[in-house]
Amino acid sequence: MPHVPISNYHDWNVTPEQAQAIQLALADKVSLTPELGEVKAVAGIDMSATGVARAAVVILSYPELEVLEIARAEKPLDFPYVPGLLSFREGPAILAAFDKIKQWPDLAFFDGQGIAHPRKIGIASHMGVLLDLPSIGVAKSPLAVRGPEPGPEPGSWTEWKNRHGEVLAAAVRTKVNTNPLFISPGHKMDLPTAVKYVLDSCRGYRLPEPTRQAHNAAATKG
Repeated sequence: MPHVPISNYHDWNVTPEQAQAIQLALADKVSLTPELGEVKAVAGIDMSATGVARAAVVILSYPELEVLEIARAEKPLDFPYVPGLLSFREGPAILAAFDKIKQWPDLAFFDGQGIAHPRKIGIASHMGVLLDLPSIGVAKSPLAVRGPEPGPEPGSWTEWKNRHGEVLAAAVRTKVNTNPLFISPGHKMDLPTAVKYVLDSCRGYRLPEPTRQAHNAAATKG
């Protein structure tokens, strides 16, 4: 597993105002240039937060998308629920779960936003920077962006912009007769590449297989 310098992390025991300042500093470190070599393993990351923050990291082979490894971790929900700052509730558990995995992924799919965030630092971007890992935000609803609906056929997608007119996300139809997903680059990623990997990782469900498996794993103690 690659060593992540401790200096890459920050204090988690902060106020909401301090958290916003940390986000702004981290947003400057986000790269929107794809930095992917050969992708042989991908990670799906999801959370459940009932009483405690429980994170699941599922490692899958790529492109077969067979589950290779599941790691879970729990941490107290110490940070208050503040929209736009959810990574401060979820981040410690996610990092603890990553500490347990044996096979480091080449790409990570997070259940949540990447740069499609008021400060361009959703969970996929935040964790991507801390872990120095190419990442994609796979969200079920939009945040800080708006745009046209994609076509009805699976694979159709449209660009969504923030209030400044910047393209930060794509509304992607992954399955017929279902609502689109909202895909945004996390770190070391651009939008077309993120959409490609999401669509290539769908196996007949609305969610791509990495986050679908992570959702199931986060809901199960183990």
